[in-house]
Amino acid sequence: MKISGYQLFWLVYTLDYGKTAIFTISPAILAAKQDAWLSIIVASLIGLATTYIAVRISLLHPKQTFIQYTQTIMGKWLGTIILIPIFLMWIAITGLILREFADFVFIALFSKTPLWTISIIMLAAVVYITSTGGLTSIGRCGELIGPISIIGSLLIILLSVKDWHWFRLFPVYANSGLLPIIKGSLFPASFIAESFMIVMLIAFMPQPKRAMAASILGVAAASISILFITVIVILVFGPHLAGHFVYPIYSVVTYISVMEFIQNIDVIIVLLWIIGIFIKLALYFFVTSYGTAQLLRFPKWKKSIWLITPIVFGISLLPRNIDDTINFANFWRDVIFPVNLVGIPILLWIVGSIRKKYRTNTKTV
Repeated sequence: MKISGYQLFWLVYTLDYGKTAIFTISPAILAAKQDAWLSIIVASLIGLATTYIAVRISLLHPKQTFIQYTQTIMGKWLGTIILIPIFLMWIAITGLILREFADFVFIALFSKTPLWTISIIMLAAVVYITSTGGLTSIGRCGELIGPISIIGSLLIILLSVKDWHWFRLFPVYANSGLLPIIKGSLFPASFIAESFMIVMLIAFMPQPKRAMAASILGVAAASISILFITVIVILVFGPHLAGHFVYPIYSVVTYISVMEFIQNIDVIIVLLWIIGIFIKLALYFFVTSYGTAQLLRFPKWKKSIWLITPIVFGISLLPRNIDDTINFANFWRDVIFPVNLVGIPILLWIVGSIRKKYRTNTKTV
């Protein structure tokens, strides 16, 4: 299995854009009001920093995945202990993304269809692409679907122009201040930092040195898209109303009406979002399956797919309602983000760099 730098760019873009634009704009607006766009800029800078660290760790051992080089850097037992929270995170978030997808499709399209049916259809598609083509097929889907996601965003921007009210962006900073802007940035930052997943992907690149440019550009492009979407939500609904929507960008789309001719385009946007979330879910599913095989030393990694599939489906059934998934999102922001996506990568980068420098000096002597 191989992926190019171009494919990595689109995978990172798709990974960071769709779910962040759907779920994190409301918390940002609720905290920072009309200055939520400043929160998105802060979140983007945090996301770029975590992505930079993730690539630097991977380039210390470019031919190994995160599972392998964590044990190389920290030793077998300590490395395995560090991997446990990361591994649990990947399994849990795969199941919860599946549930969030089902909830959104249920609300937007199929309100009379059982949630578990929607989940099984998506999970079957993910299992198929992972078991047949693995990362190669996911990468090819990413380079096809990524541009389509950008076209969908441009469509929203162009068709909502007549509903923009620029005064809703003012005053800038005066009503919020630094603390609400920082607080509003944490949710989107924790989602953008999911680009940490590249620690499992760079080992499949024939030219790993291209990973830095592809990853950083992917995060930057996704951040710019989220920034535009946030501004449009504020321009259309204002900060007080938009902060209370569960899916504010979906509300903008349902609001679009051009000359009473172009209406009901929400179905198109939902379909674009579904194919985007398919890529994200497939990536998490592949990383979890491949990581399981390496951690448990399976001779053939695809056998782990049949172990992971029922676990992921079971996790997707656990939330009783949307409030439960929101509670997990709070746990993700307050615990998983600082520990798994910031603390552990920084620790590995520091220890790995020191050990590599020590080995280089020893060989020189």
